[in-house]
Amino acid sequence: MNHRAILQRIARRAMLDKGFLIDFTDSSLAAVNGLQESDIKAGGQIRDLRNLCWCSIDNDDSKDLDQLTVAIPVTPESARILIAIADVDSRVNKESLMEEHARHNTTSVYTSAQIFPMLPEKLSTDLTSLKFNAERPAMVVEFLITEDSTIQTSDIYQAVVVNKAKLAYHSVGDWLDDPGPEPEAIRSVAGLDENLRLQDKIAKKLKTCRYDKGALYLETIEARPVFEEDEIRDVKEDRINSAMSIIQEFMIAANSIVVKFLYSKNFPSLRRVVRVPKRWDRIVMLAAEWKYKLPVQPDAKELDKFLLGVKASDPVRFPDLSLSVIKLLGSGEYIAGLQGENVDGHFGLAVKDYTHSTAPNRRYPDLITQRLLKAALAGNKIPYAGDELKEIATHCTMMEDSAKKVERQVEKSTAALLFKDRIGEQFDGIVTGASDKGTWVRILHPPVEGKLVSGFENMDVGDRIRVQLTHTDVERGFIDFRKVK
Repeated sequence: MNHRAILQRIARRAMLDKGFLIDFTDSSLAAVNGLQESDIKAGGQIRDLRNLCWCSIDNDDSKDLDQLTVAIPVTPESARILIAIADVDSRVNKESLMEEHARHNTTSVYTSAQIFPMLPEKLSTDLTSLKFNAERPAMVVEFLITEDSTIQTSDIYQAVVVNKAKLAYHSVGDWLDDPGPEPEAIRSVAGLDENLRLQDKIAKKLKTCRYDKGALYLETIEARPVFEEDEIRDVKEDRINSAMSIIQEFMIAANSIVVKFLYSKNFPSLRRVVRVPKRWDRIVMLAAEWKYKLPVQPDAKELDKFLLGVKASDPVRFPDLSLSVIKLLGSGEYIAGLQGENVDGHFGLAVKDYTHSTAPNRRYPDLITQRLLKAALAGNKIPYAGDELKEIATHCTMMEDSAKKVERQVEKSTAALLFKDRIGEQFDGIVTGASDKGTWVRILHPPVEGKLVSGFENMDVGDRIRVQLTHTDVERGFIDFRKVK
């Protein structure tokens, strides 16, 4: 059996173990297969924005395109940013046959072996995808960013849009970060190169503004498996580039604007929060090892000063420090933001009002938010009661955590396949987890994580270590190391 087939079997088993629905019902697939492209007419409350220079920027192989972006210059230092978000609710309402699957799974699950979509692919990669050269209904978040990097005004409305260029993070990022000939997809659309450079300029303004408010500068290394045919050959590092930053900054801005808009209409929201870190004491200890003193109480601005200092003085080891801090910050969660209740913000992003709204093909919370927005815009009643929204928030958090575990399981099995013939080799690494359940280490090259089964005494997150590979188990995704004395 080839590597991809092995990993697909492992992925499906992990999905079942974590309570996910793998396959869509015959009735829901029949309903989706019966859907056709529909004519979308602008007019009334739906604006016609098909002439704008919209583009998507996503992973190289992504087909479930959720958002488009465009910048409209106002002055040399200010611009209006428009973000079009796929109108998934137009095809998947609360009574649709696809709703049960989406509400149960709450998210698409992405593994190196197989993607398990939240919605049938005829929807997520076709009829509700903002795919290239297709007219699509969208929710648009528009805001004006001024010379001083602040968001001056904002608006949310429905529109018809057309994706003029399907772009990829790597090629666009390489072009923006190291100017040379632009990718063909950019060159083929008049004015898109200037528009993307303006988007890049505005994104940098937004990032600077967030950092000034206390957002954390974190830079991690993502592991990307490399297959030849169906065999795993390598795991490569992916670092954030300017193209990724455009999407990250615009989506953060849009998500905050959406919450404030719903609040202004006396509507609840499904918030995304990262609370004050519970292991701040360990973050303080990590900083001390770098000769930096953090306050006893959590302070995002002081933490960011420390991170930026390390970024400047030791850029090679900075991603390892970032990974440690991320682990210690803890994971995010969904909560119902009801009128009159005080809601935590997002500690790492330095955003008080934050939701998920920009990926409704991939995440159920975003679809819930879209329905709230539509009702607020139309002046209709709130589609979800407070208790129902709280129940959805709890379930979405649980399933998102489970999705991460599935993805992590397949990542580990992928790495175990790659390493099964390298027993006895030694590597430099960093401790990424330390608890009663065990101690985990991520080696630096390639960026693969495993369990420290010997020599873990007195080890904690962030410690540097030299390890030897002792054992792998592909089925269970086990990679075991021992500390080299």
